Amino acid sequence: MEQLKLNDLNLPLAVLMRQWPATISVFARHKMLCMGCMVGPFHTALDACAEYGLEVDAFYAELSESVTQAQ
Repeated sequence: MEQLKLNDLNLPLAVLMRQWPATISVFARHKMLCMGCMVGPFHTALDACAEYGLEVDAFYAELSESVTQAQ
């Protein structure tokens, strides 16, 4: 099985949040409704950034920081 990577631009949100639960706080902080969303198995963080008008690199940096802090 292939190793999941947080910075995989094609990683569905549902998988991302299941693999790295600490990232949920980032979505919540931005008031994103991605947690439990029905399109979570299909949408990526790129899709969510586009939907919420967030800068992709900064958002991924926040996701990475949340995972690092949780370790």
